Amino acid sequence: MSKDTAASIYNFSANSLGGRKADLAATQGKVLLIVNTASKCGFTPQYDGLEKVYEKYRDQGFEVLGFPCNQFGGQEPGENGDIAQFCTKNYGVTFPMFEKVDVNGDDAHPLFKYLKNEAPGLLGTRDIKWNFTKFLVGRDGRVVGRYAPTTRPDAITDDIEKLLKA
Repeated sequence: MSKDTAASIYNFSANSLGGRKADLAATQGKVLLIVNTASKCGFTPQYDGLEKVYEKYRDQGFEVLGFPCNQFGGQEPGENGDIAQFCTKNYGVTFPMFEKVDVNGDDAHPLFKYLKNEAPGLLGTRDIKWNFTKFLVGRDGRVVGRYAPTTRPDAITDDIEKLLKA
């Protein structure tokens, strides 16, 4: 099975900000919110909201997975160590963060190719339009929703709670 046609997100892996390979199979059975992030974006303060949602639900089987991306206005210019320090110092981020990835184009990370295929955007568009696009994934590893960058993390809590109770 090719990575672009996988049956669930559990077929993918990514490198953590610390450079360690992380198989998403380790998140099996959890509800996930996967987000492409940036440190110099108008939506960067959403890190605070993402951390609050993570803290509220993590003991119930919820994870936020952050993927820095520099494809939108060069808003994530830092290296992995810079990104980790920024997120921790400014927003107290404790949820898993991964190495910088492309989310669009030929070099897009296979996970994001899969997410975009499973949950197209407005009018069926596949490309991610900006930083802080969010994908909600159920306990079965299937994508159940896509949220615009303007959608605050706390606005997704009803959907998260439904999946946690399912």
